[in-house]
Amino acid sequence: MTKTTFQEFQSADFAAMSPYFRRNFINCLSGFKSLNLVGTADAEGQTNLAPFSQVFHVGASPALLGLLVRPDSVPRHTLANIEATGFYTLNHVRADFVKEAHQTSARYAISEFEACGLTAEFRNGFPAPFVGEAWVQMGLRFAERHHLAINGTILVIGYIERVQIPADCINPDGFIDLEKAGSLTSAGLDAYYEAKKVGRYAYAKPDQPVSEIE
Repeated sequence: MTKTTFQEFQSADFAAMSPYFRRNFINCLSGFKSLNLVGTADAEGQTNLAPFSQVFHVGASPALLGLLVRPDSVPRHTLANIEATGFYTLNHVRADFVKEAHQTSARYAISEFEACGLTAEFRNGFPAPFVGEAWVQMGLRFAERHHLAINGTILVIGYIERVQIPADCINPDGFIDLEKAGSLTSAGLDAYYEAKKVGRYAYAKPDQPVSEIE
């Protein structure tokens, strides 16, 4: 068996890294991340689409998700549209449109939906566009904005108002089979992965062995 060689870094080493290396390195350290396309529209109805890997659970009752946005030292259309209209969508990326999803990170003068060949769907009066190609879609209503003084990033918290998921991906206990839904995950800034379940285990108790949930 080959012995694994490890390399150790300390905080002082980060400053000596090239900006490109440091950006990739630090962005990978948190592990695999969720991957969503955030759909918005401005007050005039102009649509916008952008990829985000910093989306996370905040609470289930009420149903809340957090979205971390980079500093608004330059125009951030996603953030501006959320604040202008109060609504946005989150759309899981699948392998069959991952290249188009990645391309939405480019700076376009027109809608990323149009530029990248993705479908903007407005449904049932919801003010923000869903990605028609996505199987897992959520519509959110803006709740709070928090400025993080340590680095200027902005935390947006939203109420989950709408959800659309393939019916056969929802287990009887409410668990969503994201592998079956084809939802991708990401690492760093530009790598995408398919998820494969290793196991699902019952609630851990100190006096009981680990048991797997089918």
